[in-house]
Amino acid sequence: MIRLFAALPVPDAIIDRLEPLQTGLDGARWRERHHFHVTLAYFGDMKEPVAEMLDEEIGEIACPQLDLEIEGVGWFGRKEPHAVFATVKRSPELESLAQACRRISARMGLDKDDRPFKPHITLAYLSNTPLEAAMAWSERWQVLRAGPWTADRFHLFESIGRDGKKSLYDPVAEYPLGG
Repeated sequence: MIRLFAALPVPDAIIDRLEPLQTGLDGARWRERHHFHVTLAYFGDMKEPVAEMLDEEIGEIACPQLDLEIEGVGWFGRKEPHAVFATVKRSPELESLAQACRRISARMGLDKDDRPFKPHITLAYLSNTPLEAAMAWSERWQVLRAGPWTADRFHLFESIGRDGKKSLYDPVAEYPLGG
């Protein structure tokens, strides 16, 4: 079984702007720069033949290149924060790409992610972080703006768990945008 998700890569220049935010929050397990991405759809665990069909389906998505930018930060877990993130500005093209990936997932009967699409880059996962601390961190960095940058491709990533260590994200397929 392999665990897959579709995501946009984040360029080094943007990551360089995000790394200074990774401080001053108790209970934060900060993500390493090679983990930064913008998730489009989570597909879950599947056998390799299903992954091959998923790859074929995703390869048929036609979408223009996307101009992306960061505008502020936030946290997940309204009363009990479990992650902090940089907010990626919404655009119709970005929404369309995410919806195309999610439609394929639904059509194939893969894990259904019912949460609304919220474009973001996870900066840390949190453990026992008080709401007030997440709010203070968010307020400090809310002025962050980074970009724009052009996404000219997206990837199918495999999430590889490692016995209590941080997962590895291995790009197993690449899909060009535009063209």
